[in-house]
Amino acid sequence: MIDTSVLIEYFRVRDKTNSRLVAHFRSFDQLFISAVTEFEIFNGASRPHQQFWVELVSRLVVLPFDSQATRESTNIVSALKTKRKSIDKPDLFIAATAIVHDLPLDTHNVRHFRDIEALRLVLYP
Repeated sequence: MIDTSVLIEYFRVRDKTNSRLVAHFRSFDQLFISAVTEFEIFNGASRPHQQFWVELVSRLVVLPFDSQATRESTNIVSALKTKRKSIDKPDLFIAATAIVHDLPLDTHNVRHFRDIEALRLVLYP
């Protein structure tokens, strides 16, 4: 599963062939994002960039933030409270979606997610 930060990196770099998103497209038949990531992308996009995102998102499987993800979110919040940690809501919902679908998450913002024990992160050197 791809976090918003990986999509933004793809959008911003000039040489897209070296982006992590392109590497994932080369390695996997399907790539997934959370509906929350879709919201973040379109919410932050200017009108001239909307078509770019429409075309890119059409190549991804968008997973819903559903009842299972809601319950997993509450589990994550409880576990983080015991560590006196917290997480922004969009990141919480993205992590919960990855966990319920048993998918690793690739992000450029590892520190946002590293305290979630049930989440598998794609780590790069």
